[in-house]
Amino acid sequence: NKNLYFVLKKRFEWMNEYIQKDDIGIEVGAGPGFSKEFILNKNFKISDFADYEHLDYKNIDAHSTKFKDSSFDYVIASHMVHHMPYPIKFFREMYRILKKDGKLIIYEEYLSVLLQFILMIMKHEGFDWTKDIWNESVPAIDDEDSWSGNNAIPHLVFDDMNAFNKNLGSYFKIEHDKILHELSYLNSGGVTSKTFYIPLNYFFLNILDKIYSFLSKPFPKIFAINRRLVLRKI
Repeated sequence: NKNLYFVLKKRFEWMNEYIQKDDIGIEVGAGPGFSKEFILNKNFKISDFADYEHLDYKNIDAHSTKFKDSSFDYVIASHMVHHMPYPIKFFREMYRILKKDGKLIIYEEYLSVLLQFILMIMKHEGFDWTKDIWNESVPAIDDEDSWSGNNAIPHLVFDDMNAFNKNLGSYFKIEHDKILHELSYLNSGGVTSKTFYIPLNYFFLNILDKIYSFLSKPFPKIFAINRRLVLRKI
């Protein structure tokens, strides 16, 4: 539907700013693979921990991809970091497969008060602020359920810079970090799940996003919805 296309366009198109024409890149946790509609790079491939026919690489565990060292100029991780049982293993693996100065391009949910409330109402995924996401032996999610998610993980990774620098500072430098206020995300109808939405054209979707952003931007911890980051391999 147009609502979902609008959301996916905003989710992926900005990534092209960090991708060069001849770069070699891959998306991990690509799911339905919508990124191929928006990423302009000709050398872009998609992968997932599944065997969907549309995937370029099937059954790829993002903790241990089996790709060669320094294989990619960029890796995309869209709404998948919060599905990682062992985030520290994931980031180390991304470091390994990226070339020097390679970019890990991330799009994630921002767990504001509003989003916490929505997740509790929908009972879709969840969040747990108490998990030690730097632990390599205790999972941050239910690692027996590939759909399990802990939406607190991105905050636990990126909001405590002392912990980030201690655990990942020798691997990555945060080059870009932007908190987003996009009402359209909540009215998309769902990417893999199906939810109620009000059909709107692009003009009204864009206007609503701008109004929501203007009203909510002073209070990101209450109203923000998404977040985008770019990590550069040191």
